[in-house]
Amino acid sequence: MLAAMTQQIPGAVNGSAFAVGGWEIDILVTGFPGKSVRHGSLGWSTIVLIRRGDRLALVDCGAFGHRKLLMAELAARGLGPSDITDLLLTHTHYDHAVNWLLFPKARVVVGAVELDWAAGEPWGATVVPELYVRELGLFPKTERVADGDEVFPGITAHLAPGHTPGCLVFRLAGAERDVVFTGDAAKNRAELVSGEVDMTFDAALSRASIEMIHGLWRARPGTVLIPGHDLPMVLGGDGAPLYLGRREAAIDAWFGDGMDEVTRFQLTLETTG
Repeated sequence: MLAAMTQQIPGAVNGSAFAVGGWEIDILVTGFPGKSVRHGSLGWSTIVLIRRGDRLALVDCGAFGHRKLLMAELAARGLGPSDITDLLLTHTHYDHAVNWLLFPKARVVVGAVELDWAAGEPWGATVVPELYVRELGLFPKTERVADGDEVFPGITAHLAPGHTPGCLVFRLAGAERDVVFTGDAAKNRAELVSGEVDMTFDAALSRASIEMIHGLWRARPGTVLIPGHDLPMVLGGDGAPLYLGRREAAIDAWFGDGMDEVTRFQLTLETTG
């Protein structure tokens, strides 16, 4: 049985936001650890707002289906697209990167290895959004970064290949604990625990990247890990990942004769919140 935790990070602001090292980390959209059975890629990925002073950055920016929700979440915080100063992209798959065009004033940070790979992929071969990646390579505010580069004071990029050749993990170093944003280098708790992954360019590289991620996670007690398709987590006393917060996921369907006949399918487990 998986344990669930809610607001147990010191400095928590609310159920989705907390403070580390002078940064406020606010999870706008929590990713979901699942796949569609018959309807293609689900693409429900995590989007996080991090801010400090006049710097407001998004870690990943979601898919087309996120657009209305993302704008609403920003508006609820008194923000609009023009307020975002930076985008940190973990990789170039559509569900994490396609909405970069919504933020024309932002610097866009992407792995140099990743962008070179994505730009060279045959069109239609992967879930790389071909035209958006092409434009990203031409965008004057795109900043290509390498392993170990500091993208903000206290935030470093770490190359974590496997899911794609140039996946990045971002580590935010705080005074008392760190925050590790893994993107799809480690999509969910199951991948972190087992070391086995789904949807990878290279399984052996993915396993090595997960080991690297565990090293970052274990380096400081209380470090929060935010994956690409799951709830945030901390390591428990026994070293097992523990969820933070509660999962909210459901689908409304119209199977009847009128629009007032709605069937809701809950996509959560009671034991995981």
